[in-house]
Amino acid sequence: MNKLPSPRSLRTLSTLCKRPQPTLPIRIHSPFHPNTPLCCHTRTFTTTPSLQKKKDKPSKSRESDSSSSSSSSKSPTPSSSTTTTNDDPFDFSELEAALARAHDRLKDDLSKLRAGGRFNPELVENLRVSLDKNSKETFKLGDLAQVVPRGRVLNLIAGDGDHLKAITSSILTSTLSLTPQPDATNALQLNIPLPPPTKESRNQAVSAANKAADKASDAIRNARQAQQKKLRALALAKSARPDDLKKAGERMEKVVEGGSAVVKKIVEGARKVLESV
Repeated sequence: MNKLPSPRSLRTLSTLCKRPQPTLPIRIHSPFHPNTPLCCHTRTFTTTPSLQKKKDKPSKSRESDSSSSSSSSKSPTPSSSTTTTNDDPFDFSELEAALARAHDRLKDDLSKLRAGGRFNPELVENLRVSLDKNSKETFKLGDLAQVVPRGRVLNLIAGDGDHLKAITSSILTSTLSLTPQPDATNALQLNIPLPPPTKESRNQAVSAANKAADKASDAIRNARQAQQKKLRALALAKSARPDDLKKAGERMEKVVEGGSAVVKKIVEGARKVLESV
């Protein structure tokens, strides 16, 4: 009858089983060299996978740096020719263009005023006409009818007889103080007699001319300030010599004085015509 192992021997056996078993080399003799053993190590039987070193992943900062460097390398560097500025203190092209615009605007404003006994037909042609009361759309009177001045009468010839009522209403409600009358021979024509100018109307025209002159003077003053700002910028950047900047300032004042003289001449000529009978 076999004896059962004692508890102490069982504990000793369990501890021995838990200890890791060493790997022993196996010696195999090579068939080519019998006296030279080949050593190879055996792998213990275990289910735990071998640990492998993980590859380093690029950090977000490195990715952003690489992307920024690639984008900067792809984007073309601006050349100095594209960022050049006008450093010529004697360039008055912008100033002269602003003065020319002020003169043209002044002439246009004065041409719309009633000159003595003459009447500018553009005042009638620029009136807005509403053909449909239920719609907010308006049309220029000059696009609906032809205005022909004949002495002290304006002949208005409409392209469509249905537009005559709307055209007449537009003229009567305007500030021109005109009364259109139907022509006896042509159903598409309206005759507008021009009232003789009065002292009050002449004074109003002269006052409007003075306002137009003030507007032109303000435009010239703004143009002068813009040119002065340019010269100051050149002085701060040291892009021009002080002597050149001084001479440029003197020439600028002469250009501005010439523009103001043109405004004065235009307004004086318009006043003579407006005050004439």
